[in-house]
Amino acid sequence: MADAVRYEVSDGLATITLNRPEAMNAMNTEAKVALREAARSAASDPAVRAVLLTAAGDRAFCVGQDLKEHVGTLTAARESGAEGAVMSTVQEHYNPIVRALAGAPKPVVAAVNGVAAGAGFGFALAADYRIVADTASFNTSFAGVALTADSGVSWTLPRVVGPGRAADLLLFPRSLKAQEAYELGIANRVVPAAELAAEALKLARTLAEGPTLAYAALKESVAFGLSHSLDETLEKEDELQARAGSSEDHTIAVRAFLAKEQPRYLGR
Repeated sequence: MADAVRYEVSDGLATITLNRPEAMNAMNTEAKVALREAARSAASDPAVRAVLLTAAGDRAFCVGQDLKEHVGTLTAARESGAEGAVMSTVQEHYNPIVRALAGAPKPVVAAVNGVAAGAGFGFALAADYRIVADTASFNTSFAGVALTADSGVSWTLPRVVGPGRAADLLLFPRSLKAQEAYELGIANRVVPAAELAAEALKLARTLAEGPTLAYAALKESVAFGLSHSLDETLEKEDELQARAGSSEDHTIAVRAFLAKEQPRYLGR
């Protein structure tokens, strides 16, 4: 895996670390390709039971597109008459990254250590759980550089904060501090910055030791319910519960409950 992104798997937990702290973890081409491949690997690897998305440094989680690289792309495109291809990175990189994170059949935790802006905000929103340093902040940023939303933000943000607040945050980009992000539901938990790494790892490891198939079914049912009727969702719940009920983990959980013991899940 490229140096711009580190990827490690240990005891069922895949840790993806954005690793350009000198550039506030801005996404140049190397970083985008590496993150796409890491996210896909974590999502598809049956040995991975949870994913932790984090970042190096203490200033930024990810500030989105690397604008220094991007301005060169803009200039080259104009000179060659290929302006329409400038934003091909959305289809090539950002969309696959968000699909892999949001669609992974296992829980994804984002540990937001600093500024999460633009696509960085989108990556955080694609996670199932966001644990956030008290010094961190969020910013949609897109309108500030005359762009529309990408990285799934137009889908995820309204579902988290509601369409009215999403419109406010998109039309009038501003720095959203950790406490306000918590109040809006963007942050699931806020911790002191010095404790973020340890708390995020503890949380992610707990999920990696949990009932993986049940977590996958929970993700699928919630996503389904957001765009389907009650009757359709009830049918989906029936389908998914049948699958979860036939898992080894369900049997382990029931036996442990009756024996008043802690279950030790196998992830199958």
